[in-house]
Amino acid sequence: MTHPRYTRTVAALPETVPFVGPETLERGRGAPFDARIGANESVFGPSPKAMAAMRDAVAECWKYGDAPSHDLRQALAAHHGIAPENIVVGEGIDGLLGDLVRLLIEPGDAVVTSDGAYPTFNYHVAGYGGVLHKVPFRDDREDLPALLAKAGETGAKLVYFVNPDNPMGTWSTAEEITAALADLPEGCLLILDEAYAEFAPEGVVPQIAIDHPGVVRMRTFSKAHGMAGARIGYAMGAPGLIRAYDKVRNHFGVNRTAQIGALAALEDTAWLGHVRAEVTAACDRIADIARAHGLSPLPTATNFVAMDLGGNGDLTRALVAALGKRGIFVRMGFVPPLDRCLRVSAGTKADLDAFEAALPAALEEARAAVSATA
Repeated sequence: MTHPRYTRTVAALPETVPFVGPETLERGRGAPFDARIGANESVFGPSPKAMAAMRDAVAECWKYGDAPSHDLRQALAAHHGIAPENIVVGEGIDGLLGDLVRLLIEPGDAVVTSDGAYPTFNYHVAGYGGVLHKVPFRDDREDLPALLAKAGETGAKLVYFVNPDNPMGTWSTAEEITAALADLPEGCLLILDEAYAEFAPEGVVPQIAIDHPGVVRMRTFSKAHGMAGARIGYAMGAPGLIRAYDKVRNHFGVNRTAQIGALAALEDTAWLGHVRAEVTAACDRIADIARAHGLSPLPTATNFVAMDLGGNGDLTRALVAALGKRGIFVRMGFVPPLDRCLRVSAGTKADLDAFEAALPAALEEARAAVSATA
């Protein structure tokens, strides 16, 4: 009998995915969630101008998208004060990360990331046979100096660093990042994932020369622009690296409707300001809810709040399950000690009312479950 002959790398991988999505969880529980505040989506939605542009574009969805995303790249270049040659558009940061790993990583190549950082990046590295070296968070922040030191020790080709961070919502300052770059090893590329940059306070996003050969920056329309389902993001870097993307990327992977919507969203700065204000108010309320129930919210530069429950993660796991039973979708830190924190995304008033109403009984159930197994 014939069968597919997988690569040795793929044959050795477990059959897994980085995340179990809320739709899968809803099918498992047999009902939709009352509050979907676990995936760091923007429940405040995309710009009305973006929605109108996408509605108008639907009639022409028989066309393929513009392979180089010319109009969007031109607009992004003007927005950031760089050249279009410094930008590549892709299927969200996830797609851009996958292409970058494909460009640089062969079986056995070293890659450095933080222990507990974005699992999808690890998934791509494993898929191409790279060897992950993980550095622990320090004081609930990704430790860039330690990441670069580990890259020097291992000869890593890639270092992955998120600022502001997920899952903790913490950040490094622009000054700290710029200073750390002096220790970037020769031949190593720093991926600076700035998915949450639009929510960051002053002094967090560094000014790095766009032609710096050792840095690539990634942004997305999934968070502040409220277009997670459209799957559209972009990378910014030196022209040579950006051109190299054309060797491996899915040239028609970004759909035409998303391109048009992203262009309209970028131009609607008033809506972006509105979303930022909504997120700030929501995060303030989440922090208040946490404190009212004896939990400690961490400061955040993102659209979510990490609540410190203490302990070894058992209580957090039990609380995620108890809240899920009550129709509230939330997530938690990925590994110890980050898994002591519950992660709650900014939501509407109705979302946070539902969360606040469900939390006391869910906490009681979770604490009882942990006590029963102690």
